[in-house]
Amino acid sequence: MSRIGKQSIAIPAGVTVEYANSVVTVKGGKGTLTREIKGNIDVKNEGGVLHVVALDEAQETNALHGLYRALIAAMVKGVSEGFTKSLEVKGVGWKAQMQGAKLVLNVGFSHPVEFVQPAGIKIECPSPTDITVSGIDKVLVGQVAADLRAIRVPEPYHGYGIRYKGEHIEHKEGKTSGKGKK
Repeated sequence: MSRIGKQSIAIPAGVTVEYANSVVTVKGGKGTLTREIKGNIDVKNEGGVLHVVALDEAQETNALHGLYRALIAAMVKGVSEGFTKSLEVKGVGWKAQMQGAKLVLNVGFSHPVEFVQPAGIKIECPSPTDITVSGIDKVLVGQVAADLRAIRVPEPYHGYGIRYKGEHIEHKEGKTSGKGKK
């Protein structure tokens, strides 16, 4: 039995959860999310508390039990509160700015890099070196933030690159001179 799957999910006020034909639909103040449930998993709504139940003891069902419980909990949190990832741009003269629905990054290439904002995601630049990615889908917010970071991964010698806010980059020692070697 999955320890995570056994935990119940409290449904906040203003959020409705429906389960029909192996599809979970979560509606809240920020939007609506749906997810198909595969395998022998059932979702029960009992008076404002959601339970994800495994219908058999197979290994695959046990693995999916905890996965779907975590995904549904993220859906409930997303439609009520939303998710945010913050990134920062480190580099001399490097900056980020929004131009309509495009994020334009000047990060040391010979040309500016344009990143189109996907549907369901809001990208903001509160300052030229800060990027904020927000939305209701936790998976999509994390993927967009990872895609932005992958444009210019932080390098270990000076720390230049796009990194998550608060991420620590382990610095390497640079080359040493050849003096004293014979």
